[in-house]
Amino acid sequence: MGGADRLEVLIQRCYAGLDADQLRSEVLGRLRGLLTVDAAFFATVDPGTVLFTSAVAEEPLGAVTEQFIANEFGRDDVNKFAVLAAGPDPVRSLGQATRGDRRTSPRYLEVMRPLGLGDELRAALMSNGRCWGVLCLHREDADAGFAEHEVQLVRRLAPHLGEGLRLGLRWNGPGTAAGAESGTSRIGPGVVVLDGMLQTRSMSAEAEYWLAELDAAGELPVAVRAVAARMRLDRATARMKVRTRAGEWLELQASRLGDGQAVVVIEPVTPAQLGSLLLDLHGLTPAQQRVTGLVLRGYSTRQIVEQLCLSPHTVQEHVRASFDKVGVGSRRELVSVLLRGSASPG
Repeated sequence: MGGADRLEVLIQRCYAGLDADQLRSEVLGRLRGLLTVDAAFFATVDPGTVLFTSAVAEEPLGAVTEQFIANEFGRDDVNKFAVLAAGPDPVRSLGQATRGDRRTSPRYLEVMRPLGLGDELRAALMSNGRCWGVLCLHREDADAGFAEHEVQLVRRLAPHLGEGLRLGLRWNGPGTAAGAESGTSRIGPGVVVLDGMLQTRSMSAEAEYWLAELDAAGELPVAVRAVAARMRLDRATARMKVRTRAGEWLELQASRLGDGQAVVVIEPVTPAQLGSLLLDLHGLTPAQQRVTGLVLRGYSTRQIVEQLCLSPHTVQEHVRASFDKVGVGSRRELVSVLLRGSASPG
């Protein structure tokens, strides 16, 4: 099978209904049949903040996760994922960004070079204008880095990976039949206290439960470290939303305490509290979201026409498109799925 055929197979796998872990495993395995990758970092993100919600870091990257997060959210550097996500080109190599002089990048000097790694190829994985994940491919340190045709290959693949991650978040995991669908978890908010180095000082029993739901490895999940690092950088409260392995949605909120400590509150949220994120998950366009948001507030077609200055025909087109994307056939079903988290009939 040639390279073009292998790429097409990989693109097709993005639409196979895989969850994030399955997709990451397939992508990292199959990519090595298309280009040389000596180490990789592959994370899902909260599309509202581009903060990591889960991540796979291949060795030797696992040993420098803290430094990697500190660089990403704590200092200036090239090719930041949030910048790539907001810019015209979401895929770029370190060599391109530094005009061939990697030493101008603190990430290269302080994190990559000590590990024997050189060029990196970064991609913000976009779908419908939102970032659902990020990918960072590394090469061993050498004069030559990623070639233009390799950048183009990842650029072609990236939007399909973004769509695969978005679709994966809609997957109904084993826990969605109970608290996850109803948005009424029996476990309340949890609290984690971190020291000045963002290491765990203490946590409540509820926090222990939620951390286990976020990370099967038993370590402090990357989502907690990312939201705390963003809080420290912004010197203000930071928030993000993340889905557990069982399918329940949580909001993480990091705030500053005295003596350089930080507190992260982990709280379950209902589908209604997800707001535009839930509409993004179903692939609604901005115009469809504006109309659907009013439908969810109980507006009639006539009221939507007056509010948005649209024709009745345009409103009905947007409503039908929302029905199709969410998988429902009526306004009542739309409200049931988007506000109460009930499973769609399809």
